[in-house]
Formats: sequence, structure tokens, C-alpha cells
Amino acid sequence: MYVDAPAAIDATYRPRWRRTGGIELAMALGLVLATLGVLTSRVDVVLLALPLLASAALARDGAPGADGASRVRIDLTRHDDPARPSVFRYRVAIEAPVTTTLVHLRLTTPGARVHDLLLAPRALVTVMGAVPVVHSGRQRVVAVGMRLVGGDGAWMTAATPTVAAERVVDPELSLLGSIPLPHRLTGMAGAHASVRPGDGGEFRDLHAYAPGDRLRRIDWKATARRSRGLGDLYVRRTDATSDATVVLVLDSRDDVGERVASWSGAPGGASGLTTMDLTREAATSLAAAAIGAGDRVSLIDLAAHEGMVVAGSGKRHLDRLRRRIAVSGPVGVRPSRRRAPIVPVGAIVYLLSPLLDDDVTWIATVWRAAGHRLIVVDVLPAPQLDGSAAHTRLAHRLLMAERQRRVAMLRDHGVELLRWQEDAAQPSRVVALRTLARGGARRTVSSVRRA
Repeated sequence: MYVDAPAAIDATYRPRWRRTGGIELAMALGLVLATLGVLTSRVDVVLLALPLLASAALARDGAPGADGASRVRIDLTRHDDPARPSVFRYRVAIEAPVTTTLVHLRLTTPGARVHDLLLAPRALVTVMGAVPVVHSGRQRVVAVGMRLVGGDGAWMTAATPTVAAERVVDPELSLLGSIPLPHRLTGMAGAHASVRPGDGGEFRDLHAYAPGDRLRRIDWKATARRSRGLGDLYVRRTDATSDATVVLVLDSRDDVGERVASWSGAPGGASGLTTMDLTREAATSLAAAAIGAGDRVSLIDLAAHEGMVVAGSGKRHLDRLRRRIAVSGPVGVRPSRRRAPIVPVGAIVYLLSPLLDDDVTWIATVWRAAGHRLIVVDVLPAPQLDGSAAHTRLAHRLLMAERQRRVAMLRDHGVELLRWQEDAAQPSRVVALRTLARGGARRTVSSVRRA
């Protein structure tokens, strides 16, 4: 789990007290009773007014001091239990001034769940709770806001600014075997076999010695068999090894869940597994598999103009990619792109998208027309229409019809598709990736030999 926030969050506030309507109400009621008692010569009515007037005077003169400070501390811990779902446990500790009578605490947890608590202040007020870890990425665990009540309800502070505790949850990592490669390998060294002459690969052929060939490559047995003169030498040539350039493109502009009723953004109801959950898992798994094979991996986030990670390899680069993928998500404003992002020559592009708009289709066709091998990873979860209204079902059918049109257009342009979420209707992602990798390997060898 990557954490982009300190282990504990501390916030200190200077309370600004203001009078409530209780003082004015007690004073007005006391004056009315006193006046009525004098006019009617009723001593008992005047005596009823005296406590109200005395309490209003004492509350007005005994305003809580502004020298005391209130402090909020939030501690977060994560508990992973194989037998139970993973949860975040939070502990909210509040220190209130001595003049405080009540503490009105408001806790907001994921799902817009609001909990209002009235607490009697002591030296330290503590509230504890747990929040299940449902999604990956950046998420707000708990938000805390409060106001103080003093003078037996005669004084109250304004609501303090909300203190939010956030954490970044690392997505799950799926172990993948072989993954598809570009149609052409352009690297000069790596772990993949190439048909270009060089060092490190398999045997290629025997060739007459030429200037520039290394002496250690001379095959003396072949020279003895084939040589027709004293100056004829034959060298043993091998194929070179090469690496691939992998570009991961995240379409993180939208984040919709498997429950279609939550697509409209209406509060209430859990969305379940979301597109960004699948996107983060797929991107992390593909990056780990590619870097494990010695390839160079870069990252482009379509939702952030500055969300690019340049190509690199190695464990430290993988950690950098995983950290950037973990914090990816919708930014609230859909950026409009007038041109497709630049992709290195000879790279293979993995475009992770739910394919819910035409912008992604346009970008994919531009990259495919430039000659890049493009694999679109479908990250839309299986829809659940339970509890959806009739108009929601109709809107979903229209949206899926448009999506099928985009998928057909991509296939017509030679784009390969891979569905990340596994189900019984299709083979596993490992088998699908292995199938795409075998097809790409045959195409790579044939294209290079023709060249």
C-alpha cells in the first residue's frame, strides 16, 4: 500500500464563540414574566422571572475564553485478514477547551454516510470505527468536522473546517506470463530474440569473414571444411537480442461501477467494482510483466496533461509506475485533446478504456494508422441492472449499442481487443494474452525478414 499522507493527521483550531438565541430568549421571557408579575401584583410570577434573568446575565458575562484551543487528531491503520475483508481502522481524538459543555462531532465515511455525535467533553474524547477497503487508488477514509457548545448552550462556535484522512491503496497485482510484443523490435539489447544479426541470440548462419567481424567468432571447423584458399575464413553469426517499448495509456476520465443505477451520480447505493479498479489492476500487472521481461515501459494518463511517465526499466521504475497508477483517477473535468499523444516509434500500445466515448476511438485509430501495434484492454465491468428503473435500462441499452459500434470500428482498423474482467463466457486473460503474444511473435519474424 502506498501512503501519500502522514500516519497521523493533527489539526488545531482557535474557537470563535458566538451567542446563540438562548440568551436573548431567556432575557425576553424573564422580562415578560417580571412585567406581567408587577402589573398583576403577583410575586410568584416575578420570582419565576428571576432565574431566567440571572442565567441570561451570567451566560452573557461568562463568555468562554478565546485562549483555549481545540485539537483534532486522526490515526489510521490498515488491517488485512485473509478470513475477513481488509479494513481501515480510524481513531479520532479530540481535545476541547475546559469551558466546553458539549462537542458536536460529524464523521463522514465513504458512501456519503454521515454520523452525528454529541459528546460530553473530558480531557480527551476518542471515537473509533472501521471502514472496509473496497476500491484501489486514492480514497477518503474519514472526514471530521465539529463545533463546540459552551455556557449550557448559550455559546457555540462555528463549524470547523473539515479534516479529511486519505490513503492510497495499491491495486492488486495479477501474475501474467508472456505478453504481446510490438511488430518490430527496435531496441539494441534485451531479452527477446530478434532476426537482426548481432550478439547474444541464437545461431543464424556461417558467413565469410568480412572487415568488422570479431576474431573470436571465427569457426575454425567450418573454415577447415569450406575454405578453398589460405585466406578464406568463416565466422559464426548469431541473432541479436532486443527489447520492446511498451506504452500504457490510461483512460481515467470516467469511473463507473458495475451497478448501472450508480452511473448517473445519484447518492446512495454502492457502485461495486469500477472501471478504475480494473484499470489500475491491469496497468500494474502489464507493467510488472513487461519490466520483468526486460522491456521499457512508459505511461500516459488521458485525464491529466502532466500524467506521463517516461520510458524506463528496472525495479525502481516499476515502483514509480505503480505509484503513479495507484493515484490515477478522474479529475472532475474531462480534458479535450486536439491531437493524440506522441508514442515512440515501434512501440506497442496498451489502451485501457471502458470505450464509452468517441475520443478514445479516434486516438486509437490515429495510433493504428501510424503503424503501432495497439491492444485495447476493455475495463468495463459486467453490468448489474438489479433495481434499475425502466429509463435507466433503456439508456444503458443505447449506450451499449454505441459501444459495440466503437468496438466494431476498432476491429476494422486492425486493433486487437482484450477484456480484462474474467468470466465464464471467455478464456482467462492469461490465455488471451498468450494467444495474442504468439500471433504477434509470428508477425514480428515475418515482417522483419521481409524487410
